[in-house]
Amino acid sequence: MNQILTTIPTLDAPEPAGSHARRIAILSARWHEDIVANAVAAARAELLRSWTTPPRVEHFQVPGAFEIPLHALSLAATGGYDAIIACGLVVNGGIYRHDFVAAAVINGLMQVQLQTSVPIFSAVLTPHDFHEHEEHRKFFSEHFVKKGLEVARACVETLRSLARLNDAASVRRRAQPA
Repeated sequence: MNQILTTIPTLDAPEPAGSHARRIAILSARWHEDIVANAVAAARAELLRSWTTPPRVEHFQVPGAFEIPLHALSLAATGGYDAIIACGLVVNGGIYRHDFVAAAVINGLMQVQLQTSVPIFSAVLTPHDFHEHEEHRKFFSEHFVKKGLEVARACVETLRSLARLNDAASVRRRAQPA
């Protein structure tokens, strides 16, 4: 008989039995590094806080957001990471290309996730308006802290949910008659 998972685990749900130390990669773009670093730091801190067994979090920098999907694919292909988090800031630099870059990055990350089954999370943001003045830099620096927390929480919740789904599938396979 098919069993249906009736509840979706939340961040506050305990880790599945037999959980191991996770390996999580964080990729970040160097463009606007001072702002993007806030998401990286917040994500790392939240990841370490959220697990009973702290994960191994590795940080990799790439020149810009456009390079993130290729690096994500390379990291996912190693089989050594349970999840990958991408952080970047794509801004309108006065020529109409930021929308294309942002779409290429998000589409690329989705393709990596679907091809490799390694969960990929994005805190690659494309604000409608960003100007190099103190008010915007301050706002986006603070906003990236919030986005770092959110992306880390999504990562934790997804990894826990996938672990429960895998555990349920294992139980069903063992329960089936030979």
